[in-house]
Order: sequence, then C-alpha cells, then structure tokens
Amino acid sequence: MTTLSAPPRPAPPVHPREKFKRRWDKKLSFIATHAVGIALGMIFMLPLLFVFLTSVMKSDQAMTSSLWPTEWHFENFVEVFRKAPLLEYFGNSFLYSALATIGALVSAIPAAYGLAKLRWRGQNLCFMLVVVAMMLPPQVTVVPLYDLWVRLGFTGTLVPLIVPYFFFDAFSIFLLRQFFLTIPKDYLEAAKIDGCNEFRVLTRVLIPMAKPGIAATAMFCFLFTWNDYFGPLLYTGENKDNWPLSLAIASFRGMHHVEWNLTMAATALIMLPVIVLFVFAQKSFVKGITFTGVKG
Repeated sequence: MTTLSAPPRPAPPVHPREKFKRRWDKKLSFIATHAVGIALGMIFMLPLLFVFLTSVMKSDQAMTSSLWPTEWHFENFVEVFRKAPLLEYFGNSFLYSALATIGALVSAIPAAYGLAKLRWRGQNLCFMLVVVAMMLPPQVTVVPLYDLWVRLGFTGTLVPLIVPYFFFDAFSIFLLRQFFLTIPKDYLEAAKIDGCNEFRVLTRVLIPMAKPGIAATAMFCFLFTWNDYFGPLLYTGENKDNWPLSLAIASFRGMHHVEWNLTMAATALIMLPVIVLFVFAQKSFVKGITFTGVKG
C-alpha cells in the first residue's frame, strides 16, 4: 500500500518591511565592502565635477569662491566653437593619436614577438636596450631629432610626431613582450607543426590570443598622444593649422583673456572622447593590464 506524501507547504509571505530590511542590509554590506573604492572614486571624480560646474558658469562667477553655478549656461559648449576652430584641432589630435597608435602597434608587435617567443643571440641585450630607452628622458634626444626634422623640412607639421612611432616605441614593445610571455608556447609549436611559418604564427595564432594586451597597449599610446603637449609645442608651435587640442587649449586662455568658463567647457569637450573610449574598452584594458607582468 503506497502512501501519498503531503504537498509541500508554500513559503510564508514575506512582510514588506522584511523585504525592505533585507534590501537595505545588502546595500550596507556593499558599501562596507567597497568603502575604500567608493571613497577613492569620489575623490577622483571631484576634478571632473569641478571642470563641469565651472564650464556652465557665467564668466564673472568662474574661479570664485562660489562653486555652484547661480545660472546654468550650457551655451558655453557652443560658444567655444565660435571662439576657436576646435573642430580643426579635434581633427589634428585624432589624426595624430590614431596614426601614432597604429604605428606603435605595427612596429611593436613583431619586435615584442621576437623578444618573447624567439631565441637568438643578443636577445637579452636588445631587451635591456628597450628598457633603457624607456628610462631615457625625451628631452635628451630633442636637439638631434629637431635638427633632423628641420633639415628634412617637416617642422610645423604632424609628421615628426607620427613617423617615429612606426619605427620604435619602447613602452609598447615592453608591454606587449610581457603579455606575450603569458601565452603558452604549446599553441605556437602546434601551429608550426601544422606548417605555419613565423609570420603566420604571429598573425593567425598569437595576435588573436593577445587582443587584451594589444588593446591595453593601444589605449596607453592613444591617451599619451592625445594629451601630449611637449611634442606638438616643439614641432607644430609655429603653424596653428596643425595644432592638436593639447596645444590649442593652452593658448585658448591667452587669446580670450582667461575666460575660465569657456576654457573649462573646451577642456570638458577634450576629455569626452577619452572617457568614452575608456568606457567601451574598459574590459579589454583591465584584462590586458592584469595579465601583463604575470610572467617575466
């Protein structure tokens, strides 16, 4: 004779106050766990908040003791385009950063592959030279390089800023070399057994597996060139038509008698592309930095 088991009793309904208490406990637990990160995030956000609030102020209120706008002037973001050819400067900055990033990757990926996955005489010496080049201040090589570009007739253009990245960028080589070391050799050896030469191993196997490291390297290069001031000042200072944003914003204050609200509005517009780029590439960037340096 079979006995029928009683159906499971339904769970007692949770009181709305109990739901609210559980939800609040979760929030408090999250805040307590991430308190340091939240505090640091708020500290890092303060300069951005200051730039934005100043950019929507009146000219006579900007840079005073009043930190909150009495009137919101969003038309300042339109006014900066009337005061200066920012679109042209945006184009120059994007051209400089994009081509320099492409050049750095084109030159650094094969060099990093040779330093990380190949064995040849003088390999360690070459890697040490790359490290030394990273430590060498750029001001040391300014005079001979400037003399070279003057003789070639390229001063006043973006060519002296872009072309060197197609030949050598020590930091990109170092970063990619460290990431390539984390990729197991078994994949590369299997590809060679299947008949792939070194070029196909690099392009078909290594590069697809190293996308996070390549993305991190590209972002570092793009951010550096986007914010670069010394190079454009040295090579394009005599020709305003080729000024990037970093150089244009520095002169913006002098041209318009230090209108800080417009200066901050232009600064906010300059920061916007970099922030958007980081938001979309954040996962690849963090992953690339995390795995870089795991194996040395």
